[in-house]
Amino acid sequence: MDAVIWSRIQFAMTAAYHWLFVPLTLGLALVMAVMETLYVVKGDEFWKKTAQFWIKIFAINFAVGIATGLILEFEFGTNWSNYSWFVGDMFGAPLAIEGILAFFIEATFFAVMFFGWNKVSKKFHLASTWLTGIGATISAYWILVANSWMQNPVGTTFNPDTVRSEMASAAAFWEVVTNPVAISKFCHSVTSGWMTGGIFVVGVSAWYLLKGREKKFATKSMLIGAIVGLVGSAAVMLSGDSSGVHAAEYQPMKLAAAEGLEDGGNGAAFTIVPGVKIPKLLSFLATHDFNGYVPGINDIMNGYTDNKGNVVPSVAEKMAMGRTALDALALYRASDDPAVKADALEILNANVQYMGYGHLEKAEDIIPPVGIVFWSFRLMVGLGMLLALVLLLALIAAWKDKKWNWLLWAAIWSIPLVYICGQCGWIVAEVGRQPWTIQGLLPVNVAISSLSAAAVKTTFFVFLAIFALFLVIEIRIMLRAIKKGPEVEPKNA
Repeated sequence: MDAVIWSRIQFAMTAAYHWLFVPLTLGLALVMAVMETLYVVKGDEFWKKTAQFWIKIFAINFAVGIATGLILEFEFGTNWSNYSWFVGDMFGAPLAIEGILAFFIEATFFAVMFFGWNKVSKKFHLASTWLTGIGATISAYWILVANSWMQNPVGTTFNPDTVRSEMASAAAFWEVVTNPVAISKFCHSVTSGWMTGGIFVVGVSAWYLLKGREKKFATKSMLIGAIVGLVGSAAVMLSGDSSGVHAAEYQPMKLAAAEGLEDGGNGAAFTIVPGVKIPKLLSFLATHDFNGYVPGINDIMNGYTDNKGNVVPSVAEKMAMGRTALDALALYRASDDPAVKADALEILNANVQYMGYGHLEKAEDIIPPVGIVFWSFRLMVGLGMLLALVLLLALIAAWKDKKWNWLLWAAIWSIPLVYICGQCGWIVAEVGRQPWTIQGLLPVNVAISSLSAAAVKTTFFVFLAIFALFLVIEIRIMLRAIKKGPEVEPKNA
């Protein structure tokens, strides 16, 4: 287990831990904003009490989420310094905007929302609650812009003098910001957060109903949570469709791995589980054409012609062109002869799009762990459908004021399941694009810092212990707040 493996494990652990908090932040932000809106519109103190309770839960989750996000960003500099150098201009810009603009909005209005109940007017407080959620959502967008650029590196120009990928113009910046992968990933991630928040509220409300406590609070919270969760579920399905199309266009190996598709073709079938397939469905999902061509793993390895008639070289050919680009770059930087530099630059520019392949040791390196990606995708989809059913039944039960104990228990167990569902989605997204830190440009083996495996291993276990402690503390504080329940009479009437 060398430094590359340990760096990947450490980053994966940090990212997975951080993602425990982000979706709940996005989901609860919408739930509590809707509840406070009902309070301002109706003037009913019940909705104020209800909103205050969920804001408290939001605050507990929000505080721990900030700490994990900061650690995640610092790891780019500590463990992945070559990556940070190579793409600092491209990757740093959206992260800087996220920190300066979006997080500033989120943090500022969070303070007003949490502490300002009897210090500002109802409408101003309501605006602060909405702006806290909007700030969190905008923050998510800029983070996902950075992540999506790694999946589909648009707007970048390689500078042989600095050996970096750079933004050459303002137009390049807007190309990064409007990256189609970023838009679909943003919609998918945010709406999955709504689903997570909805499930969480429904599950907590179910616990109160099983205990025979706070019936009105629990029933109304379940109703709002189910509505938000169902809206999120429907939007997740729609955005998931565009994510599949983008994967087919920009990351065909990820799609092939998610399907376990060795040999592709026209009218490709969708595999539900091994041995059970739906004819032509994969082609439709990937190309919106039942007879569209979908390449399999072997096709990508050996080269193929895509749906637009473009001939895609084999991996071996890409590796050869990548090594030609690297050799030309070395010659360009080593020579002082203008003519030699000009010739080397011409060769480099002709092959630069495959330069990342020149770092691969063997062609098979571009195949991600198929089993992990394949089963994670199916677990994500299966759990998503099950959770949508639970939300629908919860909506019916809350609307009709019914207490179905089996459904209440299902709602409680749905809380861990929705987190598993979200983690599986990120496994598909990130493990599915291995071995690339940046698709086609920079593999993980040349992106890491000059660290020993022992150093990374040590910090991994230190972070693991700290994260476990934080998680235990956060869960205990949250459970204590839930056990205490909402205030019978609001303090600030």
